[in-house]
Amino acid sequence: MPQKTSLNNRPLEIRWHGRGGQGAITAAKIVAEAAYLKGYKGVTAAPSFGAERRGAPVSASTRISDQPVLVMSQVENPDIVMVLDHTLLTYPEVIAGLNNNGWLIVNSPLSPRELGIKGNFNIATADATRICLELGIIVAGQVIVNTAILGALAKATRVVDLPTLEKVLRDRFSKSTVEMNLAAVHKTHDATRIFKSG
Repeated sequence: MPQKTSLNNRPLEIRWHGRGGQGAITAAKIVAEAAYLKGYKGVTAAPSFGAERRGAPVSASTRISDQPVLVMSQVENPDIVMVLDHTLLTYPEVIAGLNNNGWLIVNSPLSPRELGIKGNFNIATADATRICLELGIIVAGQVIVNTAILGALAKATRVVDLPTLEKVLRDRFSKSTVEMNLAAVHKTHDATRIFKSG
């Protein structure tokens, strides 16, 4: 049985923040697929702010529930905030509404404490950019961290697990690229640093 994710009869909500071309929207979809494979009946994933433009801030959302998900609006009070580019933390809306005891998961070379972010939520960081650079996950000169950061999500929250993510990635990626993406997931998982509030 999957871990229970409905919170007071509502879905678990994840909000993704990245820059155009980093793959935040794809990551949101991968997590929804993985949750569905784990047995959750209700999963949705969608971009929140229109068309994606390379380099511009973009947002996406994932909802996961034991029951069908009927809500399609933007996520305003996420249980988890995924940040694919730590420079986006300068925008207040990135962590706005993050629920108490929720998770802020950031692609950053800094430790959770070094981020200097205060709040009644847990923080996890991993240098997914460095890992992806080392593995050569670069498209048109841009490091693509969306698969790598899934390892941090799996380690910090256990909403999805590595075997299920691997199955989704093997279905999504070509044989020539899947192994490096799986390596990025596993290396980021192992490198994730966690700070729990309270």
